Amino acid sequence: MVTAHIEELELMSGWGESDPTMRGRVSFPLYAAHGCEAASTVYFEVQPGDHIGRHTDSAEEILFIVDGTGEAVVGDERVPVMRGALALVPELVPHDVYATGDSPLRVLGFFAAATVESVFDETMEPIGRRVLGTPPVEATARH
Repeated sequence: MVTAHIEELELMSGWGESDPTMRGRVSFPLYAAHGCEAASTVYFEVQPGDHIGRHTDSAEEILFIVDGTGEAVVGDERVPVMRGALALVPELVPHDVYATGDSPLRVLGFFAAATVESVFDETMEPIGRRVLGTPPVEATARH
């Protein structure tokens, strides 16, 4: 059995090229490289006042708010979210998540695919790309 614990994840920092509030820390706890065949997960943290950045994903996603308070923007809808909330993000629908509380917003996303490609409206640093996603299977085959 493959397991992961969100408190033990190695998080990668990312930020928008020109938007100082577009920043967060992210990890992919389980996906194709770990043996997933039809699902994957993403975990991210956003500091108060920041957001992850508007983007689309190649698979449907369910967001679970682990901790904190924020707003989920899915298409033209903007709804408040807090610890314990779930939000559905359809495949290829633009979305964003904002941390609006006094503490970091911690989110676990569940995708309906073992690998996912995300296309951001803005270039993400430090990698200098708009297209991101689950790491390549070959790069993490040691897991």
